[in-house]
Amino acid sequence: MKKTQHYTIQIKKLLDYTFFRVLVFVVLGVILFTSLYGNVKPEKLDISLLTVAEKTIRSPATVEDKINTEKKRQDALNQVQDVYTLKKEYSSNQVDLITSIFDSVSEVNDEIEVKAKNHNMYEEDPIVSIEPTVEEKVTMLKGKLTDRVIKDLSERVFTALVQARNDELSIAKDLTVTAINNVMNKRISADDVENAKKGLEEELKFTTLNGDLKNAAIELGRYAVIQNEFYDPDATEELRKLAAESVEPVKILQGQIIIEEGKLIRKEEFRQLELVGLLDNKQSYKPFIGLLILITIILSSVYFYFYQMKEQPEKRQTNLLLFGIVFILTFFILKIISMLQIFNYSGIGYLFPAAMGGMLLKILIDEKLAILSSIIFSIFGSILFNEGVSGTLNFSMGIYILFSALAGVLFLNEQNQRSKILQAGSLAAIVNLFTIWALMFLPNGKFSGLEYGYYIVTAIFSGIGSAVLTMGLLPLLETSFGILSTMKLIELSNPNHPLLRKILMEAPGTYHHSVMVANLADAACEAIGANGLLARVGCYYHDIGKTKRPKFFIENQMQLENPHDRLPPDKSANIIISHVTDGTSILKKYNMPKEIIQIAEQHHGTTLLKFFYHKANQGGEGVLEEDYRYPGPKAQSKESAIIGIADSVEAAVRSLSQPTPETIESLVKKIVTDRLQDGQLNECDLTLKELETVSHSFCETLKGIFHSRIEYPEMTKKVIQA
Repeated sequence: MKKTQHYTIQIKKLLDYTFFRVLVFVVLGVILFTSLYGNVKPEKLDISLLTVAEKTIRSPATVEDKINTEKKRQDALNQVQDVYTLKKEYSSNQVDLITSIFDSVSEVNDEIEVKAKNHNMYEEDPIVSIEPTVEEKVTMLKGKLTDRVIKDLSERVFTALVQARNDELSIAKDLTVTAINNVMNKRISADDVENAKKGLEEELKFTTLNGDLKNAAIELGRYAVIQNEFYDPDATEELRKLAAESVEPVKILQGQIIIEEGKLIRKEEFRQLELVGLLDNKQSYKPFIGLLILITIILSSVYFYFYQMKEQPEKRQTNLLLFGIVFILTFFILKIISMLQIFNYSGIGYLFPAAMGGMLLKILIDEKLAILSSIIFSIFGSILFNEGVSGTLNFSMGIYILFSALAGVLFLNEQNQRSKILQAGSLAAIVNLFTIWALMFLPNGKFSGLEYGYYIVTAIFSGIGSAVLTMGLLPLLETSFGILSTMKLIELSNPNHPLLRKILMEAPGTYHHSVMVANLADAACEAIGANGLLARVGCYYHDIGKTKRPKFFIENQMQLENPHDRLPPDKSANIIISHVTDGTSILKKYNMPKEIIQIAEQHHGTTLLKFFYHKANQGGEGVLEEDYRYPGPKAQSKESAIIGIADSVEAAVRSLSQPTPETIESLVKKIVTDRLQDGQLNECDLTLKELETVSHSFCETLKGIFHSRIEYPEMTKKVIQA
């Protein structure tokens, strides 16, 4: 195992270089392309026109039949009739024209009447008449009309109009206008104008008007009736365009039978075979280009994911190696199972442990990458299991793999322990079963009881197999790469862990102190986006070295005499300082993860034991400050730095007799300032803004712990006399 870890470290060093990181993805791409090449290679048929088909041939893809589409579109265009538009305004215009003619006659009559009145008023002999002749009236009327109207109407019309009385004119006007309106409100094409005029003539023929006036009204009505329906080229073209667009393209659908076995291949079937590419004996490179593009997109998305990952370079390289191993292993299993399709077992792909890769990646790296890999494997699975289906992709298998993988990832939540992996696999098996049933029932297929039983077995095997493989591979990968996964941290936080029991039994005060520090550090880390679980577990073990001499630490003295009162300062300082090195030794002895060990040796950094340093200085002898400082190193990570501050804050606040929110806040700020001025935070990447957030988190947590309580009044005993 040590040899494996050595090789892992060497590979990580190579991954420091961009060239080798890119090379990893290139190698993955080559593996994927060579494995999927055979599944996208197009099928070629050696058949001829007017021969008998040896087997039923289906279309490998959906292709538009442009020749038949164009025929269908042309038929639709031929059925479109010309569009004629009714000009409704023509009716009102013609009514207004005839009305104006009648109004002009009325105006002439009014003028004549006015002249007659004036004459009778000023002339000495009123008996003499000045009534104008018919010809004069006609002349007056024509003076009020347009030349076109005068030209188009006959003389007898004007004569009849000027000879009619006003009441007769009013009736003639109403009848004529009504008849014109009735006729003109209907569509009148160029061929129907004469019929429309005859219809108007028939309508006016049976009126009560006198002969001359009736004839004049008829002529006026016939004159007013004109064509009001005209050909509309724009509307016709728009209708033709809509008809052409409404034609659905004629398509040869994927999986559609082009020619059945034993049938003669006629010209139309031969053309369709050629159209879908089954007669092109030349090598087509399009499927391979498509596969190359697909693989490039997928691997580029994964590369971008690692590129933008906000982790330390070493951890990012570890994650990249882990992903590569899990990815290749999962794909290898997928490929092996796909090769079993040669035995013609229906649904052989349902055996694939789809949830394995997702669960491993979620535990070892994170959930986002696990979901991304689930989508990727569903795509590759749909390509690998395309035997016996039309086209390149088996969508049913892709859906099954996607649902199964996502079920494993989602059911394995971050609070589950390693023992819960089997439970997640069992739930994934249930999802597998329902997914298979959905895929069976959707096409309304008919299956025997044996087939149902077979699919139930495959669904259970896939889910349980995923859990078993995950549990088997997880320790190997964690050990090989020194991974401290969420599962491992949760297991280390178990109070039944030997070291935690050791602290509880041998140094109970230290155990309580560690739990309090864990609460502070966990909340602060979560507030700035650091690993709160790592901080909590690290706090549980950070003072494990105190179990070697528990009574020399004040939290374990339980009101006993302080042994430091009888020791010189340098001896006391050495004992206090040694709890760091002792703790590191104990943790290494128990093969604890390096992150936990680093927290134990870094949580004090190189801080000064001020109490014993000042006590030694009171002796008057020359004292070196370095002798009273912890050996370090200083905190290298956010978690170690926060734990160090939380350790000091908890001890300081616990020493207060009456802690108030103000004193707590002042004390926290003082400790953070001292750490900054002492340079203890110089080697970690905590920012000042994050330190402010951490300080605020400490204060809020401590206020919750040391909140004020109600003082209950002392009960006064009263003697009840009988």
